[in-house]
Amino acid sequence: MGSSSAAPWKQLLLSSIQANSHLKHYSYFQLATVSSNSRPSNRTVVFRGFQDDSDKILINTDTRSRKIDDLKHCPFAEICWYFTESWEQFRISGPVDVIDGTNPDPVKLQQREKSWFACSVKSRMQYMAPTPRVSILEQPPAHMGPLDPSVGPVGSFCLLVFDPDQVDYLNLKSNERLIFTAGQGVDGWISEKVNA
Repeated sequence: MGSSSAAPWKQLLLSSIQANSHLKHYSYFQLATVSSNSRPSNRTVVFRGFQDDSDKILINTDTRSRKIDDLKHCPFAEICWYFTESWEQFRISGPVDVIDGTNPDPVKLQQREKSWFACSVKSRMQYMAPTPRVSILEQPPAHMGPLDPSVGPVGSFCLLVFDPDQVDYLNLKSNERLIFTAGQGVDGWISEKVNA
């Protein structure tokens, strides 16, 4: 699943990104997970590109964030990405691979390091901040010294690799809706036009 560089929905998404790239928020989307108490949990994350030439979506996060616990409980998630100028929505679902510093796969650790160095130094500093969602009264402020830009990822840096297995595309301008499902199609995907 998700290994074909010719996924038919990917070109639609790349075109939408290009058409909306002049808007500051074009690279933000919502990532929904299921928590251990079976409740939905949603947050906004930043699109960090595709993994190599695949259709797997990269997301950087903090190992201490709640989404990591959610993904350990249930490894499936859904993205909702709305492009305000072109009136297009992509709902993308699939499993998520959590790659932290303890991952035994050297290839995955290299991808994590590559994602770390692709971030600005300012972004990297966020992973040295105090633990998210802990009361300020319970945790003293973290000492954030200078970050050596040549040093690899800190322990709290985590790469999420989202592997789409279904994409629901809706264009509100043309009232067109397409459902793409990973399967046995010519390019590894089956697409169906459905009512909007």
